[in-house]
Parts: sequence; structure tokens; C-alpha cells
Amino acid sequence: MSGRLLRLVCTATVAACTVLAPLPAAAVPEPEPRERSVADLLTDLQRLYREAEEATETYNATEEKLKEKRAEVTRLDTALSRARLSLHDSRGAAGRLARQQYQSSTEISPYVRLLLARDPQHALEQGHVIGQLARERAKTLGRLTGSEHRADALARKARKALDDQLTLADRQKKDRDGVRKKLDDVQELLASLTAEQLARLAEFEEKGVEKAQEELTTSGALGEVEREPSQEGGKALAYARRQLGKPYEWGAEGPKTYDCSGLTSEAWAHAGTPIPRTSQEQWARLPRIELRDLRPGDLVIYFPEATHVAIYLGRGEVIEAPRTGEKVKVSPIASHPILGAVRPDEGGQAPATEARYAPVLSGS
Repeated sequence: MSGRLLRLVCTATVAACTVLAPLPAAAVPEPEPRERSVADLLTDLQRLYREAEEATETYNATEEKLKEKRAEVTRLDTALSRARLSLHDSRGAAGRLARQQYQSSTEISPYVRLLLARDPQHALEQGHVIGQLARERAKTLGRLTGSEHRADALARKARKALDDQLTLADRQKKDRDGVRKKLDDVQELLASLTAEQLARLAEFEEKGVEKAQEELTTSGALGEVEREPSQEGGKALAYARRQLGKPYEWGAEGPKTYDCSGLTSEAWAHAGTPIPRTSQEQWARLPRIELRDLRPGDLVIYFPEATHVAIYLGRGEVIEAPRTGEKVKVSPIASHPILGAVRPDEGGQAPATEARYAPVLSGS
């Protein structure tokens, strides 16, 4: 190999080793941390709030099932106590029957008595009485058997209902832990933000709501006619108004604190029209209406999973229990993505004798 070629090979080898060798740690520049945009932060915060509310409604649904199961256990326990008392009475009657049968087994049979009787008619009457006693004995045995079967069936149902109650109680605890974990995630994110970031977040969110509200109202989706509430809807709305300013608390249904569906369900309960406890059940089970047909007192459901609900106030505004850290307040109807609307009193009519309805708006 010529001297010139040898020098080229050595040079190339050194260059390759230089490229492949790792740089010292101090020589690797650290990437500059990129401050997250306000839009990204708001997206994350709204997602966490939504997840917390979804977990809350799951907890509420389990709590409702648990209430129903507790009531069923109480009802079955009461019925079982009555059945056992009836069984005790039936066994007493059966004991008396057994003693009567033992005593009568040593007597002459009704047939022989009839043959030996001086007065056959009297003997026949005695036979009729004996036959009636036999039928009564058969009824007594039937009641005893029925009481035993009824008590056994109720005991099985009571045991199953109690097992279901314990299962629901365990699920409720898991749901409660799930809500608390979601709220911890919210607090963790909020704690990581500066006062300036929080102010920018609030401003950015408010502008987003204003834009969504303007788009909704100018689209004509809410209709052109301002309707009046039904008599029941007016009562529900009046109740909701009285709760303005009270704190939001997950799982709460008043009277001092509320979550979103706790407020709407209590409002309609006070109007004399009980509705399901959770926003998902309100959406699933109540009659649906178009947004253009909204009247005060109707319920507006939000998000694809139906995890938030508010009561319509009129003129494009709602009363809602928004989220942890806030209070029951009047909000634009477009504060959250709208899923649809439902009417708890589908056949309710506006009272003809009352003065025209005038909603109290947020700027009032």
C-alpha cells in the first residue's frame, strides 16, 4: 500500500471514530422547555373537569341503585318477619290438629257409629260436622305448607338483596375513590399554574364561551319565540333561582350544596314532578325536545356522554351548578357543548292567569 493511500485510510478511520464516539454529557445541549399554550392548558383542564363530572355522575348512579336496594332489603325483611309470624301461627294450628287427630284415632269410626246409632239422622249430622272438621284440617295443613314456602322464598330474596347491597356499597366506594382521584388531578394541574396563567386561562375560556354563544344565537337554533314556562316548570325554575350562590359539591343534592344533576332533580322534585337523579338518566328517560322549542324549566344536557345538565332560564341562559370550586350561577346556554334538551313535564301548559314570564338574566 502506498504511503498516500495509507494516510487516507488512517484519516477516514479517525473521522469515523470521531463521529461514532458519544459526546460528553456536558456537551449535549438540553432542549429549552416550551411553555404550554393557554389553549393546551385549557383543553387539559376542561378534560379533567369533564372526567371528574363523569365520575361524579357514575357515583350518583351507584348511590341511587344503593338507595333502591336498601329500600328493597328493608321491605323484604319486613315481609319475612310477617311470613315467619304467620308460619309460627300455622305451626301452632298444625300442632293442635295433630293432637285432635291423635285423640280421635281412639274413637269409633263415623261409619260404625252410624250403624250403631239409635237416631241415624243425628249420626248423619255428626258425620257432617266430622267432615267439616276434616276439611278445616286440610286447610290448616295447606296454610302451613304455603307459609313455609313463602318464608323460604322471602328468605332467599332477602339474602340476595343483601348481597347485592354489599356489592353496590363496594362499587360506591370505588366510584368515590375515582371521583377523588379525578379531582386530585384537577388540583395538581391548577397548583402548577401561576396567577398570570390562571388569569389568561379564565379570559381565554370566557372568550370561547362568548364566541360559542354568539354562533348559537345567530344560527337561529334557539328559535324566534320566547316561550313561557309551564306551571311545574315555573316552580322548578323558582327553586333553582333560590339556590343561586350556593357552592358546587360533587354528589350533593341540597339544600346547602349541589352538583349539576342534584340541582335539576331537586328543582323538579319541588315542583311535584320527580325525575331521575343523574344527567345520563335524565337524558335517557325524559322526553326530548328541539332547542328551538325550549321553554324555561326545561333541561339542557351537555357533552356526548350526557355528563352535565342545567335548567333553562330563558333568552339563551341557564342556571347550573358548574363544577368544583364554583357556585350555582346563571350561564350562557353555550357554556359547554350541547347534546340536547329534555322536558320533564311533556304535557304541562303555561298558566293562563299569571303575568307574562320575565327571566332574571345574568346581567341583571
